[in-house]
Amino acid sequence: MKLRLLLIEDEPEIRRFTRNALEKADFAVDEADSLLTATHALNHAKPDLILLDLGLPDGDGLQLIDRIRNWSSTPILVLSARSQEQQKVDALHAGADDFLVKPFGIAEMVARVQALLRRHHKQAEDETPIVRFGDVEVDFSRHLVVKQGVAVHLTAIEFKLLGVLIRQAGKVVTQSALMQQVWGNSQQDNSHYLRIYISRLRKKLENDPSRPVYLLNELGVGYRFKN
Repeated sequence: MKLRLLLIEDEPEIRRFTRNALEKADFAVDEADSLLTATHALNHAKPDLILLDLGLPDGDGLQLIDRIRNWSSTPILVLSARSQEQQKVDALHAGADDFLVKPFGIAEMVARVQALLRRHHKQAEDETPIVRFGDVEVDFSRHLVVKQGVAVHLTAIEFKLLGVLIRQAGKVVTQSALMQQVWGNSQQDNSHYLRIYISRLRKKLENDPSRPVYLLNELGVGYRFKN
C-alpha cells in the first residue's frame, strides 16, 4: 500500500507540480487549500506525512501545526516563502519536523519527505511504550509525560529530543547526531537550538535543573540520558 501524504497549499500551480512529483515518487497525495479544508481532511484520514504552506488564506499554518501536535506525531514538512531564521525557528518550535524555503527543488523536496518518513518509522519501531526515571513517566504511545503524578507539557521538539536520548540511554549522543535526528539536515549549523531545548527539558523534568541527574552534558561532545 502506498504511503499517503497530505499537501496543504493554496497556490494551485505549486500544488499541481508538487503533487505530480510526489505521485511520481510513488506516494498517494491528498490536497487541501486552507486551514478549513485541511482540518476536514485530517478528520477523515490520518496521513503518513503532511506538507504544509504557512501562508494560508484563512490563517497561519502555525496554528494548524499546534493543533496537530496536541494529538499526533505525524511528520510535518513546512514549505514556505518565509526565509528568516526566526520564522524557521517558530515553525520548528511549534512542532514542524523540517522546513524548506520556496522556491525549492523538486528532487530535494522528495528527498526530505523520504528522509522524514524513514526517521519517523524507525523511531516508532524503537520506542518502548513507557519509560520511568525518578518521579517521571514517559508514555510514548500516548505522547504523554507525567512528573509526580502531574502531566507536564512538552513541545513536539522537546518530546522528540527526549525520546532520542531515552532510546540511547547510557550512551553519549553527539551534538551533530542529536541535531540531525531531531531537526534534520537543514538545521545542522544552529547547534544553539540544542542547548536551549536541553535547558527547557531540565527545568521541566529535573528536580534541580542546575544539578541534572538524568539529562547530562558531556562537555564538548554531546549529551547522555542516565536512568
